[in-house]
Amino acid sequence: MLHPYIIVALALALIILLSFKLKLHPFLSLFVGALFTGILSGQGIESVIAQLISGFGTTLGQIGWIIAFGTLLGVLLEKTKATQIIVGYLLRWIGIRRAGLALNLTGFLVAIPVFCDAAFILLSGINKGLQKKTGLPLSFFSTALATGLYAAHVFVPPTPGPLAAAALLDANLGYVLIGGLSMAFPVALVGYFWAKFTHKKQLLQLQSFQASPKAPSARATKVFLPILVPVLLIAFKAVGNYPELTLKQTWGFALLQFLGHPIIALCVGISIAYFSNYTLLQNEKQLPQWISDGLAQAGVIILVTGAGGAFGAVLKGLQIADTLAATSATPLLALTLIFGMAAILKTAQGSSTVAIVTTAALVAPILTTLGLANPLGKVCSVLAIGGGALTVSHINDSYFWVVSQFSEMTPKQALKYYTTATALQGVTALGLLLLGYFLLS
Repeated sequence: MLHPYIIVALALALIILLSFKLKLHPFLSLFVGALFTGILSGQGIESVIAQLISGFGTTLGQIGWIIAFGTLLGVLLEKTKATQIIVGYLLRWIGIRRAGLALNLTGFLVAIPVFCDAAFILLSGINKGLQKKTGLPLSFFSTALATGLYAAHVFVPPTPGPLAAAALLDANLGYVLIGGLSMAFPVALVGYFWAKFTHKKQLLQLQSFQASPKAPSARATKVFLPILVPVLLIAFKAVGNYPELTLKQTWGFALLQFLGHPIIALCVGISIAYFSNYTLLQNEKQLPQWISDGLAQAGVIILVTGAGGAFGAVLKGLQIADTLAATSATPLLALTLIFGMAAILKTAQGSSTVAIVTTAALVAPILTTLGLANPLGKVCSVLAIGGGALTVSHINDSYFWVVSQFSEMTPKQALKYYTTATALQGVTALGLLLLGYFLLS
């Protein structure tokens, strides 16, 4: 039998080839990669099929509902134009002189429930409106928005990537949420400051603005609560479970455990989004179609995530941990290696979600050997994977083309403004992660 490292390298090369060169769907690429791995390992076809079934079912049993409900929440926010209203409030609060920052923060918030591709398209009209009002290049606003969206996309559940990684590594989802928010915010700001740096001449020439726009007519609670309430419920549950807190005998703790479960928390968010727009949605004939489209979108993500779980189950059969037993790697070095694996996969085949799921499947069997099997190590491993999957977005990434085409940027301009920003964001994420692990361990 081939050495496990060689088998893994060949499997990854095959997945990249199928996804990038042959344009095969990630679900099929991961399935073929898992089957290929099992056959090369000599485990026997019956054993490989059993591992595929077990890995697929176990993974989806944990997060299938969460992906579906998270997608539905995003659909409701998109169709009720909540995202545009959020931009309006942030422009009002922050000031139109800092419109780029407002867009960056909007992206950070909106990408928690809404996919970054769809959110960018949805908000691109606001970019163009601000360009006309300020005279600043569209590339400035687009870079600020795109990087804000991307930061939350790879770090903050219920976005499918970090959600899948948390499930595959058995990391506490509440802690992943808290850590993801802590990472995503400064990483998002790196994108904004890069946009400012690359457009500093235009910003210096900027003439005085008119007063900031009036606040939108919709109440702030109507648009912010569907996002913030689920996030807070999941985070509070994680904090409530902290060993030093003696809350477990109270009725409030039991209620928090119920409401803070990701499935229930997302249902609460959906309920807030629906009933705060009850009149609008009751008169909307397209509502059933919106829900169907959202579930169809969720179905694709669920299949890809399940295939990643199946791939991980087959990889466990390789017993890679046994081959690493003689090696000695510090947790900080291990986290750097995990980040590098995700970055290589991301840069090679383009999809952040596929990079996250594949890297998590590779890492799961060897967490103990790497010294990262404790709760902190698992959460930091998820964040390392997310940071790597942010690095680097370029021409083989569909999001790169969404950003460039809706921003009227040439590929060269998009590489300069957006791609370079994602490289800086990735490096920042790795630095923050290593510092955080060092301080908390």
